[in-house]
Amino acid sequence: MPGPTLTPVQSDPCLPARVDVVVIGGGIIGASTALELCERGLSVLLCEKGRIGGEQSSRNWGWVRIALRDPREIPLMAVSNRIWQGLDARTGRKTGYTRAGILYAAPTAKKQAEYERWAEHLAPHQIQSRIVRGPEMDSLLPGHHGATGTGLYTPDDGRAEPQWATPAIAEAARDKGAHLLTRCAVRSVEVAAGRIAGVMTERGRVACDKVVLAGGAWSRLFAGNAGVELPQLKVLNTVMRTSRIDGGPQVSLGTAGFALRKRADGGYNVATANENIVDIVPDSFRLARAFLPALAADWRSLRFRLSGRWHDEAREPRRWLPTDETAFERCRTLDPDPSARVLRACWARARRAFPLLEGAEILQSWAGMIDVTPDAIPVISPVNDLAGLFIATGFSGHGFGIGPGAGRLMADLVTGTTPVVDPHDFRLSRFTDGSRVRPQTGY
Repeated sequence: MPGPTLTPVQSDPCLPARVDVVVIGGGIIGASTALELCERGLSVLLCEKGRIGGEQSSRNWGWVRIALRDPREIPLMAVSNRIWQGLDARTGRKTGYTRAGILYAAPTAKKQAEYERWAEHLAPHQIQSRIVRGPEMDSLLPGHHGATGTGLYTPDDGRAEPQWATPAIAEAARDKGAHLLTRCAVRSVEVAAGRIAGVMTERGRVACDKVVLAGGAWSRLFAGNAGVELPQLKVLNTVMRTSRIDGGPQVSLGTAGFALRKRADGGYNVATANENIVDIVPDSFRLARAFLPALAADWRSLRFRLSGRWHDEAREPRRWLPTDETAFERCRTLDPDPSARVLRACWARARRAFPLLEGAEILQSWAGMIDVTPDAIPVISPVNDLAGLFIATGFSGHGFGIGPGAGRLMADLVTGTTPVVDPHDFRLSRFTDGSRVRPQTGY
């Protein structure tokens, strides 16, 4: 099996003839949307081309954080934090969620002041986030070597196990009546009289009135075939996990050069905190103008490369018929190679900071493709030009923690319920309506 070891989710044997809503994509966004819709009494098909949670939803760091998010995401993340706290009971399964806090190191006075200004955004939500130093900082980071300085500590933030969480949510949706089909790609949408009438899957047609596209890194390709322009690129992030180590921090840590998260099995996830790899592909040029502001704001954290992905994406058709085999069937799981250079660097930095990690064994490493928008803010939105089509994608590396809240907001939009938060900042049309697209101001 590629990537991390997932809780297996068995596919239903039969494709339903009709449902109210088809959700495309079995990541945490799609699974959360399916659960919310089923709990509201709608019939739902959750269709996944590979395995439930098989791509970025199981490959992320496992952080559940409001800390240092862009202010536009904070209200929705506050909702998501509350959902996480009851998710084990709601699904009847373990997600690994624990409210252990997140700490961002502030190595300079300038960074500390920046964090203090950011923390003011939490005041309306009654969520605590504060600067810690000295003995309190030391108590949060047992085993740390050398001066620890100061940091921004958000005690209400938490962590969960990505390999457990999405399968748990998907199975809970099935408990509520959802149809779950794995290894079943949706090839295209069917339109009649200007609105959604169904989908064509590789196993046949399903009639429906509404479709939610939650395809992660694949969403742009699918949307384009439906005539919908979705500006989205992919970046690669690498993660490793260690054997069990006792005596280290329970709090998740983000600092210069690495990030650390305690796992339920007693080991740690270790990743680079400030470096992502960007493969140069044809869409890099098609979308260059849209992404220039983000590049100017965040170029230090990006490493560009020309790799085999240019050839892979250049040869894939951008338009196809419902009867055609698609890229979604030819690649069931995006399983890119992790960066050995990144692993060496962040592991060396982590061991220097925490000498107790010297006794740990690296058990596994993996990489995942993160779906990124020009402003690094997700799209959670109806498609104005195609009634019945909704999109939830572009979470830009922030999707795991905010996933349950995003599922609730998407279900509100699909059902016409008063949205749990104002969805204006997440609208797809912000990229075409003349609005100034502002790069994210969080992390």
